[in-house]
Amino acid sequence: MYLKLHGKKIDIIKLTKFKERFKGLKFVLEPIDYGVCFPNKKFITTNFLCQRVDIVITDKDDIVIDMMENVKSEKYFIRIKAKYTYFLPLGSCKYLDIGDKLNIREKEKETE
Repeated sequence: MYLKLHGKKIDIIKLTKFKERFKGLKFVLEPIDYGVCFPNKKFITTNFLCQRVDIVITDKDDIVIDMMENVKSEKYFIRIKAKYTYFLPLGSCKYLDIGDKLNIREKEKETE
């Protein structure tokens, strides 16, 4: 899946397994050019992130209910109404406002 945002496509990796969710973006040293989606994550931590990220929190219809720009490591947030939490590359939130619907699309299947 990917997020279409201001003419750019940002690949989104959906993390559903425990081990994937636990690791997330921890200890990723190179700048990220993709996003990570955590379904049903209400307690957000940025422990062991080696870079700053933008965090977007949406409801079940992918409507933005909260966002945090330029979040550094070792921060904690609790959002009870969160359905999806997206960690996006730095600078992604400047094109979004609270109440906007995220343009999330599934990747087209390649035909052979």
